Amino acid sequence: MVTTQPKKGDLLIAEPAIIGDVSFNRSIVLLADHTNEGSIGFILNKPLEYTINDLIPELDASFKVYNGGPVEQDNLYFIHKIPELIPNSIEISLGIYWGGDFNEVAELIANKTINENDIKFFLGYSGWDTNQLSDELKANSWVVTENIYKKDVIEKSYKSFWKEKMLEFGGEYSIWSNAPENPSYN
Repeated sequence: MVTTQPKKGDLLIAEPAIIGDVSFNRSIVLLADHTNEGSIGFILNKPLEYTINDLIPELDASFKVYNGGPVEQDNLYFIHKIPELIPNSIEISLGIYWGGDFNEVAELIANKTINENDIKFFLGYSGWDTNQLSDELKANSWVVTENIYKKDVIEKSYKSFWKEKMLEFGGEYSIWSNAPENPSYN
């Protein structure tokens, strides 16, 4: 369901009009926090060329690492759906949690207790100051939708997620679903 006022746990779907924006072109952002002071989210569908093992060699796992957004790209963040296994997690909504005890995460990975369907890693995050996101919504940069996938949003295929949302919206969005990511390739 498309909404006009974002709330914690919603998805921000990049409008086709923001083509050329390196960070957010065809992005789907999970809003991890949204208050009057600002918003924080993570881009769910922009994998990097790294695995968690590339960044932390002690972790013998090939979990993908995603570009969470343009802010603090030298920091590692994670969302997950296993708060019972990761102490100090903060609930975003609908069974999705942010952060927690990273030493415990490392141990769970080492013991193969968790897999990529349970957790998603990001370098950086997406952040908006007071009124910045509101201004971007007024400029039609984003469509706000309820997260109908709940905690399973972690498992969504990054390759087809944006296209699926365009087709779901229908109308003129359907046309954009098959357009090349870079219009100059057309």
